[in-house]
Amino acid sequence: MSEAKIAPSILACDFSRLGEEIRAVEAGGADWIHVDVMDGHFVPNISIGPVITEGARRSTDLPLDVHLMIEQPERYLEAFVKAGADSLTVHVETCPELAGTVAKIHALGVRAGVAVNPATPVESVRDVAADIELLLVMSVHPGFGGQKYIEGSTDKIRAARAMLDETGSVAELEVDGGVDVGNAAEVAGAGATVLVAGSAVYAYPDGAGAGVRAIRSALRG
Repeated sequence: MSEAKIAPSILACDFSRLGEEIRAVEAGGADWIHVDVMDGHFVPNISIGPVITEGARRSTDLPLDVHLMIEQPERYLEAFVKAGADSLTVHVETCPELAGTVAKIHALGVRAGVAVNPATPVESVRDVAADIELLLVMSVHPGFGGQKYIEGSTDKIRAARAMLDETGSVAELEVDGGVDVGNAAEVAGAGATVLVAGSAVYAYPDGAGAGVRAIRSALRG
């Protein structure tokens, strides 16, 4: 099994230095750039929109992994693709016609992902598992960065890994929330293939690039 990818979340970066902050994690060996989009309705916070996403796109050639924590995400799929997203992840909790939303994302020419909140069982995604490129397991309650990894999330990651394997899905298994140097190896060992890290990278004492390298070192033991 190949080493897990690291996807720093720019939610935790200094937005006055967005380009520099992205280039720092790229230099540190980041694989993807994670873009957390919040609407103040589905989650109790407002964050990034297409304009910031476009700025991120101009700053890097790394894949932009856009996580739509918003209600009625179908309204904004095209705008984020135009802004430079390489993948769009929607929440099962906001998509009553999940298969149709996944199809719309694919029709726009990018990878489709589905996210599940801590209280949502991974089985809710089984019907589309073979059709998506990414399954995102939230290991915190979405809305704010810097939260502690929820105890019990590792078992859920194992369950997600098993479901993907059972359905023959080749989707990446991404984990977002409280991932840091101390638990990265555990999360990857449970079957995650992409680790999102925000404050663990951007608040790292020696800088964001060093934060990425520290997580990479933890993964390698």
